[in-house]
Amino acid sequence: MPRRQRSERPENRWGGLPVAFASVLALAGALRLTGIQYALPFPLLNPDERNVVPRAWSMVHGGGLDPHRFESPSLVMYLLAPFQAWQDEPSYLAARLTMVVLALGGVAAAWWLGQRAYGPIAAFVAAAATAVETTHVAYSRMAVTDVPLTLGVAVALALMISGRIELAGVVVGLAASAKYPGLLLLAPLAVAAWGAWRRLAIAFGLALAAFAATSPYVILHLGQAAGDAWRAQGTARAGWLGFEHDQAAPVAFAMRLWDGLGPALLIAAAGLALALVHRRRGDLVLAVFVVVYFAGLLTLHAHFDRYVLPLVPVLGALAGRLRALAPVTILLLVVPLTWAVRDARDLTRTDARIQANGWVERNLPRGATLAADPSTPHFAGFRVIPLGLPRPGEPTDPNRDLGRLRQLGVRYVVVTGAVEDRVLAAAGDYPRETQFLHDLRREARVYPVHDGGGLAGPWVEIYRL
Repeated sequence: MPRRQRSERPENRWGGLPVAFASVLALAGALRLTGIQYALPFPLLNPDERNVVPRAWSMVHGGGLDPHRFESPSLVMYLLAPFQAWQDEPSYLAARLTMVVLALGGVAAAWWLGQRAYGPIAAFVAAAATAVETTHVAYSRMAVTDVPLTLGVAVALALMISGRIELAGVVVGLAASAKYPGLLLLAPLAVAAWGAWRRLAIAFGLALAAFAATSPYVILHLGQAAGDAWRAQGTARAGWLGFEHDQAAPVAFAMRLWDGLGPALLIAAAGLALALVHRRRGDLVLAVFVVVYFAGLLTLHAHFDRYVLPLVPVLGALAGRLRALAPVTILLLVVPLTWAVRDARDLTRTDARIQANGWVERNLPRGATLAADPSTPHFAGFRVIPLGLPRPGEPTDPNRDLGRLRQLGVRYVVVTGAVEDRVLAAAGDYPRETQFLHDLRREARVYPVHDGGGLAGPWVEIYRL
């Protein structure tokens, strides 16, 4: 009797792909849950949380489904709203935990994208890259729209590569309903369905239907929505505080990708080059999205790191395309992993602005009038006059004048390095704002709190007029 031949694929004693997938998800979850309560109950981790979470809370507490704000569409608020139903006030923790779940879904979607495009090795590389990419880790703790968009991008592209064009159209609409740049997925959708015009038309129609179903008030208030979206895009094109002296957009966004992926970005770039040369179905879908999306970024002068997030799972899959270099890629991903661990460690410390808020509550008379920078606590129990955020090309906020503040009855002024350090770095662009800070520092400083002594976050100073 002949001996039974051994299987060509020896038994894997470590559990194979399921264990690898579970390990990547576990790592991703641990990174994202560390620091999840940073600066709560105040949304100091990202000021945009104030635009999302209170509206989601209001929707399930009698405010209706109309968000009355359309700089971003509505899907993310609708996703967060059910988890606000039992909260007495907007819960940023509940919203952040929901976002972590969506982020882990994005890691799983990156695995699927790599699998459909180039096989199991690329699946592992794409998921690992998304799991440790520093920007994705950071924004997974923030109740804003960027991580849901990234999830939608990965799922839509995987469906396109799989040939499921109509379902991909639905997900394109959902991605655009998370954040408007999801509309750029229509370009790879057209490539994936090229020649199958009927299926492409159906997919486009389903994309529109999915968007309308999940952001209905964008359609019902189309004029207002278009105006809000155009103003937001115009602000991004004009720039933002902190980017006045930044490098040209191609270099700036390439550096944002480097800050997230580290040297693994070089292997992803090599994978993109090979995709453009070989141009198989998966190659074309991924390459077209990368090229179209990055081209869209080149119109912007506000080079926020979050803008590159939709590229992360795609670049991870492209890095996995070079199977022979997969061990090198995984080794290089240790670099962003260490960065993400460092950032998470910082979020376990108390924010200096929380310390300042406690001092205000203990030492200032209730009802006193304060003027305060953006990115500070809301100082409940006090009358707060906000100091407008300086922006390129916009007039100076008239409240950034000590004489006017005195006329308004302001007794105390709260400023923070989250704003003022960026103003001072571009003093030539903001002469009146810089002079305001210099004038303020001639007043009585009653409380300074700076990074150090176990604190995190930007410095805060409080002055009495």
